[in-house]
This record gives sequence, structure tokens and C-alpha cells, in this order.
Amino acid sequence: MLGVIGGSGFYTFFDSDARTVNLDTPFGEPSAPVTVGVVGQHEVAFLPRHGANHEYPAHNVPYRANMWALRALGVRQVFAPCAVGSLTPELEPGAIVVPDQLVDRTRHRADTYFDSGAAHVSFADPYCPTLRSAVTGLPGVIDGGTMVVIEGPRFSTRAESQWFAAAGFTLINMTGYPEAVLARELEICYATIALVTDLDAGIDAGAGVKVVDVIAEFEKNIEPFKKLVREAIGQVAGERTCAECLSHTGIQLPFDQP
Repeated sequence: MLGVIGGSGFYTFFDSDARTVNLDTPFGEPSAPVTVGVVGQHEVAFLPRHGANHEYPAHNVPYRANMWALRALGVRQVFAPCAVGSLTPELEPGAIVVPDQLVDRTRHRADTYFDSGAAHVSFADPYCPTLRSAVTGLPGVIDGGTMVVIEGPRFSTRAESQWFAAAGFTLINMTGYPEAVLARELEICYATIALVTDLDAGIDAGAGVKVVDVIAEFEKNIEPFKKLVREAIGQVAGERTCAECLSHTGIQLPFDQP
């Protein structure tokens, strides 16, 4: 099964013919009930990251429960659409980017399922190359970039934004971590699809980032964005072939193996 985790403004995915699944996990309930439908040849599970009505700000999203619930349901591949800020003038609002690297600048988030043992996943390349290629082959999609993930819920200062840009990061976001590493621990293929909604504070000489503008830009692009996600799903093969996404913890997962 393939999963889609919707970001800010991306709260629904199926128009009809979807069933709702309520799940609980050892880490509590996920952000919302999971809806399951069909896209092309794929059964797809959809989960709104922030809840059905954006109840969860980025720093309080139940990331471990979300990923666990999808894995328990049978999901083995996840597309993670999200809103991002741009750290370079070349990436303007409306651009769609598939990053190939991330930098974690969060501080207070539980980011592993393993509290004992030598559980060290390989994370040099945090995103699934197979899922990335399913998106980057679509028209207008920009291939590659480094996404820095900040704690939130506040936006960056101008100095922080300039610092990130000087380091060579191209995108900034609040939710891409720990989602990606939790997926890796659960042997789930994972790829982010980023919609640029704003220029970050140190790049834009204006008043800085405002949430109302971010949401407005996302809503303006949401239907084409959903269409692109559906097209990407159609490009995914029915069987996983990427060894890069398999966990190397050496610890038995609490699920049936794929």
C-alpha cells in the first residue's frame, strides 16, 4: 500500500469511495483517522499531518503515531507533500521541489522508536530514490535541494534565514523531521514533495513571512498540487526494489516484514 501525508492546507485527498480507518498505536492516536481509497492501480492511505482541522502545530504533530499507524495498516511507500519557504530567489512561490537532502535543526522531538540497543539506521540519503524519480520525471518539477527543518512554530529571524542560505540550504520547513527518519526505521520508502509558498525572511526584503500568506499561497495551488501527487502515484511500480530504504538497525521490527 502507498501512503500520502498531507501538509498544511492538504487535509483531504479522496473525493469519494474512500473508507475511514481509526487506528491507535503505542504512541497514541495519529493526527486523524486514515482514509483509504484507490488512485490508478494503487490502494492509497491518506493522513493529514496536522489533523483534519489543523489541530496540531508542527512541534506537536504526533509523528511517531502517524508513521506507526501507516505501517500497521500496510503502507510501505509514502509521499509527503508539504509547504516550504525558499532560501534562494531562484525558487519562487509556486515552485515544486523534490529535495534530496535534509538538515535537522529541531530540538524537542522524539525521533526514534528504539530506546535501547544498537539501533542505527543509515540516513546519508534520507529520501527514497525510487519515489523521488517518480516525481522528478513529471513536467515542471525541480529535482534536488537541501531542506532545513526548524522547530517552529515561529518563523526564522532574518539572521537565521541568511545563515541557512549561506550554508547552501535551499528550502526551509517545520515538519520534514523526524518524519523521514521514522519512516526509515520502519522500512518505509519516503519522499518529500515541497510546494514553495514564500521567500524566507532573510531572502525577502519585505515584512517577513506571515502564516496567512503561506496558507493563501498553498490554497491557490492545492488542486494542481493534488493532481501532481496523483500523477506521481501513477508512476510508482507495484513492487519495491530500493534497498536504500531498508532499516539497518539489526532489531526485529514489531510488524510483519514486507
